[in-house]
Amino acid sequence: MGKYSDKNVVVTGGSRGMGLALAELLVPGGARVVITRRSQAKLDAARERLGEDAVAVRADATRCPTWICSPAG
Repeated sequence: MGKYSDKNVVVTGGSRGMGLALAELLVPGGARVVITRRSQAKLDAARERLGEDAVAVRADATRCPTWICSPAG
């Protein structure tokens, strides 16, 4: 069992830069990782790099519905 076994993580901007680096740390540690980005081609490349334990979802976090993005409180 890895350090992140049984953890579910969503990484926005997960196809490059810090987001991809984070996903690359979490996947080998056992986490189930979902990466998001607006560009499908870049998502596909990142998903291939991360392997089968990652899921790529095309999404734009700047346009997410209020019920998802509103701060709790």
